[in-house]
Amino acid sequence: MATQEPVVERQISQPGGPAQPAADTAYDEPAARSKRPFLFIVLALVLLVGGYFGWQRYQFGQTHEETDDAQVEGDVYPVLPRVAGPVLEVKVEDNQAVKKGDVLVTLDPADYQQRVNAAQAALAAAQANVVAARAAVGTAQANVRSAQSSIGVSDANRSRLEKDLKRSAFLRKEDIIPQSEYDAVQANLRATSAQRATAADQVGVARQQVVAAEQQVAVAQAVVKQRQADLDNAELQLSYTTLKAPVNGVVSKKNVQPGQVVAPGQQLIGLVASNRTWVVANFKETQLENMKVGQPVEVEVDAYPNEEFSGHIESLSAATGARFALLPPDNASGNFVKVTQRVPVKIALDKVDPDHPLRAGMSVTATVKVK
Repeated sequence: MATQEPVVERQISQPGGPAQPAADTAYDEPAARSKRPFLFIVLALVLLVGGYFGWQRYQFGQTHEETDDAQVEGDVYPVLPRVAGPVLEVKVEDNQAVKKGDVLVTLDPADYQQRVNAAQAALAAAQANVVAARAAVGTAQANVRSAQSSIGVSDANRSRLEKDLKRSAFLRKEDIIPQSEYDAVQANLRATSAQRATAADQVGVARQQVVAAEQQVAVAQAVVKQRQADLDNAELQLSYTTLKAPVNGVVSKKNVQPGQVVAPGQQLIGLVASNRTWVVANFKETQLENMKVGQPVEVEVDAYPNEEFSGHIESLSAATGARFALLPPDNASGNFVKVTQRVPVKIALDKVDPDHPLRAGMSVTATVKVK
């Protein structure tokens, strides 16, 4: 009778693990083969999606120019004193909103008020001199009239004495009157003629005095104008002791305290205007080929990542930013290394979003549609 040999399973040993039956390997090979088509499908889908978005990005790059070298800009008005003096009072704080004409800082006005008082006194004295000069003109004109009256009296006396002389000559010829009486009439006539000449000279002198007095009036009036100008200047200097806001804005970078002695031209406050902001984007010179004024721009602000602002190109700078540097490059000296330059482009925003205010200096990304 034949004996049945026991079935001995072949063991397959794996490094670092227990031996596995050979039957398990036979079952794993078909499962691995069945997963391969799925992996190929996933890889193909990934390639298709990546290719689609890559093509979209390529098409976008052909019609748009983008840069993150951009920032929000706004008008910043420096508040500068025009006269020197100690600060009497500071009426604002940092980040305070102010309106045009609001008082920001006041300087001690005592010195400048004293100058105004002195100028007012000098003006009053000059005006008094004008009154005195005009009075002198009136006196000189009265002297002219008096001298002219003397001439009239002398002419009348001369006319009378000439007639008396004719009668006296006839009477003397008839020996009716003595010679002495005839001689007296002649002497009176000569005296009257001399008085008339003296009166005529006095008229000339009086007229010269009138001219001189009128010149003194003109000089006094010129002095009045000068004193008035001095007073106006003193009052202007006094008005400079009150520093007011030139526009509506927000106080920033306050650098002044009461008691501080300031000098003309020293910046005390930076006032950021709140009515208008814009964007300055520094595009590479290689990006400007198709860029023109009026093209639409999409602006993304780092402070508001979920918001998008629209605008348009308002202007392009006439020079690169490097030309306005403190030490502009000089390619004619030393070794030359070509560096792509950037040109500032001013972008105006189409509308203002009060819920998302833009502040000067914010970083933005600007995208221009050039085609």
